[in-house]
Amino acid sequence: MTVLDGARERRVRTGGVELCVAELGDPRRPTVVLVHGYPDSKEVWSEVAARLAGAFHVVLYDVRGHGRSTAPSPLRGGFTLEKLTDDFLAVADAVSPDRPVHLVGHDWGSVQSWEFVTVKRTQGRIASFTSMSGPSLDHFGHWINKRIKRPTPRRVGQLLGQGAKSWYVYLLHTPVLPELAWRGPLGKRWPGILERVEKVPGGDYPTASLPSDAAHGAWLYRDNVRPRLSRPREDAYAHAPVQLVTPLGDAFLSERLYDGLELWAPHLTRRTLPAKHWVPRTRPDRLADWITEFVTAIEGGRSGTAANGKHADRFGGQLVLVTGAGNGIGRATAFAFAEAGARVVAVDRDAEAAARTAELSRLIGARDAWAETVDVSDEQAMEKLAARVAAEYGIVDVLVNNAGIGLSGSFFDTTPEDWKKVLDVNLWGVIHGCRLFGRQMAERGQGGHIVNTASAAAFQPSRALPAYGTSKAAVLMLSECLRAELADQGIGVTAICPGLVNTNITATAHFVGVDAGEEKRRQQRTARLYGARNYPPEKVADAVLEAVVHNRAVVPVTPEARGAHLMSRFAPRVLRRLARVNPPL
Repeated sequence: MTVLDGARERRVRTGGVELCVAELGDPRRPTVVLVHGYPDSKEVWSEVAARLAGAFHVVLYDVRGHGRSTAPSPLRGGFTLEKLTDDFLAVADAVSPDRPVHLVGHDWGSVQSWEFVTVKRTQGRIASFTSMSGPSLDHFGHWINKRIKRPTPRRVGQLLGQGAKSWYVYLLHTPVLPELAWRGPLGKRWPGILERVEKVPGGDYPTASLPSDAAHGAWLYRDNVRPRLSRPREDAYAHAPVQLVTPLGDAFLSERLYDGLELWAPHLTRRTLPAKHWVPRTRPDRLADWITEFVTAIEGGRSGTAANGKHADRFGGQLVLVTGAGNGIGRATAFAFAEAGARVVAVDRDAEAAARTAELSRLIGARDAWAETVDVSDEQAMEKLAARVAAEYGIVDVLVNNAGIGLSGSFFDTTPEDWKKVLDVNLWGVIHGCRLFGRQMAERGQGGHIVNTASAAAFQPSRALPAYGTSKAAVLMLSECLRAELADQGIGVTAICPGLVNTNITATAHFVGVDAGEEKRRQQRTARLYGARNYPPEKVADAVLEAVVHNRAVVPVTPEARGAHLMSRFAPRVLRRLARVNPPL
């Protein structure tokens, strides 16, 4: 039994076809209409629909020629955007005659829904639109024309990149061959391809109607793509608030397609998530949450805009976990992701500091924020944390292993207990985070990113930092190895290497080989030195976000860190000479 078997079903006649419409939930509540893409049927939405049905009146329908809806005759000319708009209006009038509906579209469901939300005859019938993995053909046409008429190297690269991603569009325009392929070997192998390449779970999707759905759906492309791209409408402005969900791993659509979308959709909310194309099947929980939040905001009279900030369109709604988030670089990083609209889990061994970070994160823009208390060196505590986070908040999209402690002094003055303490936190804390949360990312199969805080000490030897430098060099190598291993799974790994940053790590660093009074003096002097340098942790946080956006491997942050990194590659002997200098502490 599938989740749609308990749905109420009706038939809606329009334009010479009969559409199969399924309904879930209370009809007295706001209506959410889910429109599927190619080569799908309405069952692609079954997991999302089940999650929405408790709060909304959920409507799904098979697009003409798909699933249990009939196909037009003849097929040619039967799938134009104008006729698809007629179908939508017929469904909306049948299921919600007195109230506008909230529209959600994926793939070609989104393409046609952009038509619905931008033509005048649907004004007043659409309360909001959530789009994913399907641009407006009009906006796409203008996007192409802009790059052809005013080419720059970047624009030409974007055009060529999207052209390569659109290889399947060209094939679908060929006569007969797509139909033969879908009704033959491709139709049989498609479920396996989705499971292997897109990590789509099985179940009630795809349905047995897939071969005929895909064969009929080829006319969506043939009837619309070339005519509309060559003559895009000039008035394709959205007359309802729009929520754009962009899967960052979409193999068919470039993120750059949505550059400048605010021009066409003035009330725009952007969301992104590390996932591939078929997000209704791979991330139904996240989509259902976002749809619920957006629709509820619209119903409550709020337009629901995205968070402000440089990366607001990149991290909106993503789940980010930061260790060592109670102060310094960790707190600044949590705030930076919060300003970009992420959901933040602030982790620290200081419960009060973690709670304060979470509280402030919510105030400055986080979709939500939670505090968790844990010692990252405690393997069992970290295992419990990973299980709790997955159960209560979801799978982490970005993990920042930042917790660390300082240790300075001669190698022979450093006791085994000192070594154990610094390695347990600085190295094993990173290992625990990568092993537990990284495994969850890998098993989800939709990508993600891991950031490990190393240090300039990872590649800059010093006679004063043998234990600390060793721990950070190990973090750097771990990050490089893990980056190689996880690359095929779409998970990026970055080692962030700050230099002298004005945080309280200097005030709490342990200095071996001296008495308590001398240790206190050195802590104070080091703190003054770092304070005089006055490089703020916020700049490191900015570097973290940039590293995740651009999937960078090793990021030296401060000028001295960048200089040391260059010297380690091109003048290592100079660094070794400098390592002999005894710091005047």
